[in-house]
Amino acid sequence: MLALIIALVVFAAVALLVASLVRPRVSLTEVRIQTLRQQVASGDLSELALPFSDRILRPTIRGFGRGLANMLPANFLAGIQKSLIMAGSSTTASTFVTFWAVCTGLFAFLGIVALAALGGASAQGFLGLPVMGAIGFSLPLMWLKTTVGSRQKLIVKNLPDAMDLITTCVEAGLGLDAALAKVSEQMKGPLAKELSQMLREVSMGRLRREALSDLGQRTGVEELISFVNAVIQAEQLGVSIGHVLKVQSDQMRTHRRQRAERLAHEAPIKMMFPLVLCIFPAFLLVILGPAVIRIGQQMMT
Repeated sequence: MLALIIALVVFAAVALLVASLVRPRVSLTEVRIQTLRQQVASGDLSELALPFSDRILRPTIRGFGRGLANMLPANFLAGIQKSLIMAGSSTTASTFVTFWAVCTGLFAFLGIVALAALGGASAQGFLGLPVMGAIGFSLPLMWLKTTVGSRQKLIVKNLPDAMDLITTCVEAGLGLDAALAKVSEQMKGPLAKELSQMLREVSMGRLRREALSDLGQRTGVEELISFVNAVIQAEQLGVSIGHVLKVQSDQMRTHRRQRAERLAHEAPIKMMFPLVLCIFPAFLLVILGPAVIRIGQQMMT
């Protein structure tokens, strides 16, 4: 237990030293106090009437997140922000980093509490601390990866039907924007939301090829990126959009059939593990159980 206390003291000292080195010359708390004094002196008490969470808690969390984000590489933060966009979340990278740090610290604290409750320092207990910290470190990343994967699967699942509807609308005489708007109205899910966002950007004056390119980058789905590139090239070369959409629709139907066949071929391999772990032991118990009982009875007699 003494070693645990010494380790916590050393960690706190190092954390305070790092915080003092990276702290700005003018403290944010001092700036905040000075701002509140000026507001009180001028009679503007509107900010003081805000709830405690909006006035104190959220600015503190945002400041902590910005401090952590400044310590991380820019490429790493850009990757996190891209994953958050692909997951359909409006959370910023600094907020996610804050949640990540809080989750890691919470699990490490739970490990310390469990170590103290189980009766002091031991090799197994100290080994459990990094394990708990690793669990807290991995959970936010696993959540983000799972959210991105499930969203991309929904987009891939809805994409062939959306392509058929777009092709039908274009062949019926509608323009590409009107066909995309019809799809966003008739369908539900992340694909419809992404199409609606793209159409809003176009209506605000952005070029359609740029909005379509961002649509593919936001989702990260290869089939959708291929469709976007085909439409952009058709517009640049003057090719008929209807013909391009028909070819893309046929290709996506083929890809969905091939994906279903691949999953069907993988099913026997995936069923092997539950068969071996769950069903075969029960069969062995039913078949060999009576024989084992009879052999035991004969040996006892």
